[in-house]
Amino acid sequence: MPVRRASDTGRPGGRSRAWIVAAGAVVAAVLVAVLVLIPRGEEATPAAGRGLDADLAAARRTDAAVPAATTRRFDADRALRLVRLQLQAGPRPSGSPALERVRRSLLARLPRARREAVPGHPGLFNLVGTIPGRRPAIVLAAHYDTQIEPAGFVGANDSAAGTAVVLEAARALTGTKRPAGAREVRFVLLDGEELPPGAADADFLAQGLRGSKAYAAAHARKLGAVVVADYVAGRGLRLPREPGSDEELWARVRAAAQRAGVGSVFAGTGRVGIVDDHVPFLQAGVPAVDLIDWDYAYKQTAQDTLDRLSARAIDATGETVVDWLLTERRRR
Repeated sequence: MPVRRASDTGRPGGRSRAWIVAAGAVVAAVLVAVLVLIPRGEEATPAAGRGLDADLAAARRTDAAVPAATTRRFDADRALRLVRLQLQAGPRPSGSPALERVRRSLLARLPRARREAVPGHPGLFNLVGTIPGRRPAIVLAAHYDTQIEPAGFVGANDSAAGTAVVLEAARALTGTKRPAGAREVRFVLLDGEELPPGAADADFLAQGLRGSKAYAAAHARKLGAVVVADYVAGRGLRLPREPGSDEELWARVRAAAQRAGVGSVFAGTGRVGIVDDHVPFLQAGVPAVDLIDWDYAYKQTAQDTLDRLSARAIDATGETVVDWLLTERRRR
């Protein structure tokens, strides 16, 4: 089976050349980036806010292709507003001032929050929230950095939506009574999933996934299960089992989806394996699942914007992972 990474080259505008280019081309790219970013940037005119508001209204429209969840533990609208918050900062590659600004907002929303430096990569930090309990811990994770190319890429689905799911799931769980003997729950936002400047697509496994590699290396022995949320809110969402994901853990996630009334979203098995943030955990012997809609039409393009998402889609993911967390933390 062919293996694709989560930042695949088979897409419009994908990287097929070296990142370092001639000085004249760099100047042109910067000018294009400025023109693209002004409508969505944090420092732009009031029209930028109106643009994001219009995109948010579009995301709130009914998505007939996704069933409405039957549970009410996850707040989809709050999650969409968390996506908006991230997109206000524009592109947020690892180590950038924009990501640092967003990082402070994300940390403030995690329970018992801390940040962990990624060894060997100055300026990169994983963000961790914790609900105490017995170990091995269970983990819900997403990456919060964006890729460098194409110009103007703001990553609404890749992975501001995954980040929002983690944060809103954390809020939902902190508002519930913890049963006696419950497992520890960790909410982990990973830095450095995307490639660093100058790295080739073919080197993704070696040079990408920096945050998840570091977190798995430091904590694998304390972890019992990991679910990664990536591409989890696109309109018409479908999340079949990523072929490399742990089958037993996937079965428990799908059971949670069925209890939430959205089992049809989590049906079947994907066509290709994806190298994503779940891989370092699998390699360390921790059962892990990657939730990723590889058929998302706008992946890896500057059109991955808030209006391409839907409230029903992010709710289907959110209700499922909250149910999974509540059930999993009781498992012996």
